[in-house]
Amino acid sequence: MTRPPTAAQRRVIEGADPVTGRLRGTEAQLAALVKRGLAFRHPRPPHDHFLTPAGHRIREAVPEAPAEPAPDTGVFTARVGGEEEPPGTGPARRREVHSAWQGLLELRRMTNPDGAADRPCGWERTHLVRAAALALEAAGHPPAGGATDGYRVRATPQPEAVAVYAPDAGALAACAATLERAGWQAGEYTEPRTRARFLLASPRRV
Repeated sequence: MTRPPTAAQRRVIEGADPVTGRLRGTEAQLAALVKRGLAFRHPRPPHDHFLTPAGHRIREAVPEAPAEPAPDTGVFTARVGGEEEPPGTGPARRREVHSAWQGLLELRRMTNPDGAADRPCGWERTHLVRAAALALEAAGHPPAGGATDGYRVRATPQPEAVAVYAPDAGALAACAATLERAGWQAGEYTEPRTRARFLLASPRRV
């Protein structure tokens, strides 16, 4: 049975960048995480260390403080649509979204075996809703919230698939085009009971 990380290792994991998984810590701490398969050392200079998918899973399982989300925690979260207290929509938010998307593309280059940036990586496959929402928000689609009607990304019972809802057929088609450009497969479906149209989207593997 694998031993859980030490308290010091958990602090390093908790402190990882929420999108790229880049780590900060002593050489000994980072080497210990690599040995346990929770981190890897990038082969190119400056040889930074990043969480592996296993490390990301541990980070997600670590309770955050404060328990309730606050607007100024400094932790970026993509808009999935329908948040009760959505962040602002001004220039600062647009810069955050752009930076997070660029970080995700770099993570793809670093972690996909062939270095491809046009195909989702392991982190996205374990954070489907957040990954799809980031692709949509980074492309300029408005998320639903407050008086704004926009996209909503939701989890589904299907493995590696999210549901995306939009206010009308044109917006839904635009979301599908964005996700496909971002390396996802998206198809339109109709809910049997409500007859609402939605996208079923999943990360492309090849």
